[in-house]
Amino acid sequence: MADLSSAKRILAAIRAIPRGQVAGYGEVARRAGLPGRARLVARLLSENADPKLPWHRVLRSDGRIAFPEGSKGHAEQTRRLRAEGVWVEKGKVKGLKAAATIDEQIWGMPPE
Repeated sequence: MADLSSAKRILAAIRAIPRGQVAGYGEVARRAGLPGRARLVARLLSENADPKLPWHRVLRSDGRIAFPEGSKGHAEQTRRLRAEGVWVEKGKVKGLKAAATIDEQIWGMPPE
């Protein structure tokens, strides 16, 4: 398991994802000050026992649900995302993406 401060920072970054929004594992790691530690985020989520943690808002960087299609986890994550108004089709979030930065998540694509 991650050291306690890393785990707390990751959990805080997950809790900060707004309802109806998503973030990739790598983005969560960056927001927690741990760039390049996406696998640590995934491992921490796999060990999570907090029912209030909005784990369902964390996706692969390509916008896909990480659970195998047809699994209970996949169905639960799809259900939770849809309950928040997120469009999920064939295991992929549509209309939103796991943004590269928090600014991009909130304000949209940066100007060209």
